[in-house]
Amino acid sequence: MRSASSLHGARAYDVNAVVGSTIEVFADIWCPFAHVGLRALDEQRILSGRRDVTIRVRAWPLELVNGNAMDPLTTQAHVEHLREQVAPLMFNDFRIDHFPTSTLEALALVERAYRADLRLGERASFTVRDALFEHGSDISDRQVVADLAERLGLGLPDDDDREAVLADWHDGRARGVLGSPHFYCGQTSSFCPSLRISKDPQLGVSIQRDAARLTDFLQQCLKTNAP
Repeated sequence: MRSASSLHGARAYDVNAVVGSTIEVFADIWCPFAHVGLRALDEQRILSGRRDVTIRVRAWPLELVNGNAMDPLTTQAHVEHLREQVAPLMFNDFRIDHFPTSTLEALALVERAYRADLRLGERASFTVRDALFEHGSDISDRQVVADLAERLGLGLPDDDDREAVLADWHDGRARGVLGSPHFYCGQTSSFCPSLRISKDPQLGVSIQRDAARLTDFLQQCLKTNAP
């Protein structure tokens, strides 16, 4: 989902410290396009035989970027388009009545996981999205966050984790993030490379997988970061 930010701030991380074998993805949890894009990236990574490459999902909190929470009905429409056109096996138990009012605490939980270990952070990134889109959980509910934290072997997010979410947001703006998801690998970047989305007044929304663009992005990244 495209977005525009209005706040400047310091970077949370030195970009040179994460380029190695890490792909950064700025995304929000309740963005269904990011859910599909991250799964596509994981599939391509496996097909490429590059399990050494980690995925660092950075927080791009759309409720702060846009100044308001995501609209459940709009998200439900996006979910239906994605399920009908490109991802029939995903969004198995998405429930609009359990749609979160915020993702900030869940984003903070992911930051807490990354502070512990890159692989744990990656696991947390997928776990919180599965909780929302595949298991119908309200990830803004404190008990749901507590249950996810326990499953991941983590404590609840603290102020440092919440500050890390804000720092990612500021860093993303400084680096020119266009929306969720925006992929980075060193100096290479691509907004939503796994999907091609178009709108027609007569035909409505059309979504197609863009495997070629995602493969090209990953090949450029892996060429730069060969083991």
